[in-house]
Amino acid sequence: MRLQDEPDIPAQINIVPMIDVIFAILTFFIMSTLFLTRSEGLPVNLPKAATAKQQQVPTKITVTVNDQGDVSVNREPIAVDSLASKIRSLVNANPQSLVIINADETVVHGKVVAVMDQVRQVEGAKLAIATQRK
Repeated sequence: MRLQDEPDIPAQINIVPMIDVIFAILTFFIMSTLFLTRSEGLPVNLPKAATAKQQQVPTKITVTVNDQGDVSVNREPIAVDSLASKIRSLVNANPQSLVIINADETVVHGKVVAVMDQVRQVEGAKLAIATQRK
């Protein structure tokens, strides 16, 4: 039973909360896609080369030499002397892999040569040096 004095209130849909939810979902997806980039090595300042080319290889083994001269393989710290055995085990698991040396541009040349020498001791290891385009 309704009172005759009460006016009829038209039905309304309030879309402000729906807009807030849509923006929250959109923000979530934007933030989550920022973390989908795959980092293969530790962050270093790569030297620049005008003739740099993109390599397409199914499996990459990343050897990083940071600005302090510390060496790591696939983000795991390792001594230079045991680098050859570690790379040998990774190359034996996948013969199509490419060993990429990610050396900071401020690293002493001798350190990079020592790392390259260890990689070249591994039979069947393909070697590449990471650079940035100018």
